[in-house]
Amino acid sequence: MPSGATCKVGFFCLTRRSFRRSQSHIGTLTENSRSLHTRPSQCPSAPYVSPPPGMRESEKDDDDVKPFEDIPGPRSLPIIGTLHHYLPGIGQYSFSRLHHTGLRKLQQFGPIVREQLIGGVTLLLLYDPRDIEVMYAREGRYPMRRSHTALEKYRLDRPNMYNNGGLLPTNGEEWWDVRRRAQRVLSRPACVQSRLPHVNKVCQEFTEVLGKLKSPQTDQVGDFLNLERRLLLELTMVATLDVGLGCLQGGSGEGNEEAEALMTAAHDSNSTILGTDNGLQLWRLIDTPLYRRLIRGQDTIYRIAQKYVEAKEAELKAEGWSVESREGPLSVLEYCLLESGLDKKDIIGVFCDTLLAGIDTGAFTLSYVLHNLACNPDKQEVLAQEAKQLLDATGGEVTPKVISEARYLKAVLRETYRLRPVSIGVGRIMQEDTVIRGYKVPKGTVVVTQNQVSCRLPQYFPDPDTFIPERWLIRRSTMHSDAPHPYLVLPFGHGPRACIGRRMAEQNLHVAILQLMWRYHVGWAGGTDLRTHFCGLAECDHHVTVLPSP
Repeated sequence: MPSGATCKVGFFCLTRRSFRRSQSHIGTLTENSRSLHTRPSQCPSAPYVSPPPGMRESEKDDDDVKPFEDIPGPRSLPIIGTLHHYLPGIGQYSFSRLHHTGLRKLQQFGPIVREQLIGGVTLLLLYDPRDIEVMYAREGRYPMRRSHTALEKYRLDRPNMYNNGGLLPTNGEEWWDVRRRAQRVLSRPACVQSRLPHVNKVCQEFTEVLGKLKSPQTDQVGDFLNLERRLLLELTMVATLDVGLGCLQGGSGEGNEEAEALMTAAHDSNSTILGTDNGLQLWRLIDTPLYRRLIRGQDTIYRIAQKYVEAKEAELKAEGWSVESREGPLSVLEYCLLESGLDKKDIIGVFCDTLLAGIDTGAFTLSYVLHNLACNPDKQEVLAQEAKQLLDATGGEVTPKVISEARYLKAVLRETYRLRPVSIGVGRIMQEDTVIRGYKVPKGTVVVTQNQVSCRLPQYFPDPDTFIPERWLIRRSTMHSDAPHPYLVLPFGHGPRACIGRRMAEQNLHVAILQLMWRYHVGWAGGTDLRTHFCGLAECDHHVTVLPSP
């Protein structure tokens, strides 16, 4: 179960969807909102809201370059760096509230901050999207990052199970060798779309479950986040490993030992990343409690991934490893085994990474989407009209055409990425000396972008704390004069090291949200404030309760 407080301070209210608005409203919306500003690569030089004078564009003229040591930041001490600033009771910062910590540093030191971590690691924080753009421009052919270091040790210590540390911590040509083969599969539209009927079936089952789990006393469905995590686990399994675990069977799916084990393993593994990456790395010498938790979680994920990869391998072997014998397009797993060029160790490793990344990130994002819609019923009604128009025409099936035409849905999701991303930003290791904001940043510096903080700043977004999906809908007849800077909202990163499972993750979310909006009205009784804490990802502070009404 997720860590953190468990008090049920709010709940979703779900009522059966009834539609009062005319179809012409949606027709006007879709006609006037044909394009969605989504990726930096689509609009690399889009204009944006000018920042205040203190946020100057990154300078590239070496004549006035200032030394790296002149970059402001919190005071560090020998050996422990800035760790004392994070100690409970006496420190001014918090690892569990990194979004508040990032904002405080911006207020104290400005849009570029230097920090010395424990162990001599130098960290550079960037807030201005123009500086973030410079970082990406200098990331090199094989972008490097410093993350999941304990996971890398776990895997390298087990050469009988893994060839390398996996996609998350590995760098250089070794990373690219696995990445280029894996992305041919996980980013292949035909492979991802081949799982769409299965994703539909799971999401339809989820909406049915909501009507069956009401408490006789309160008519509420408790701990909705846990139910969302079951949904995302089931979706991840059917999308990648070609098998459903029955996470939603019998309503909650409780009692399914394999599902319970996987959810616990993924959450436990994710919850160790922040501590093992940034604390005293004693786990390199001894098995600390945090490292033992990672071992338990990864052992479980590996065991289950191996089981289903080998089951599919045996099935294909019995059919003579023939692509022609498969009906319809190859699934993700089938393509991995038949066409990718990856060996079995790397295939299992890729799916272990997918299970680690796909459950909590999807569940938290879905919670934030529903919270935003519940607190903004006018926006919810527009999305509901879009869902009705699209799904009524298909009998309730989300098809590739439905997803391509669900423009307001994509705006809702992108605005949620802006307001409540599950990650604070993106990390990179500079591979060459670089000038950022007039300072010389030496090779080897760890840079972490502060996108979550920047996306709430008024110089970049008018009414930054308000949920306005329309800001992402660009009329054909207008220039992009008010388009947000393309390096502000990057939920999946950018460039060669962007999230490899983006297509699959967004397909899962698109289907789940459309199916929910088609059947239910979502209400929220916990107030508009939704506090989050970081356990490697931005997680809700409290559990959520739902109330479905016929």
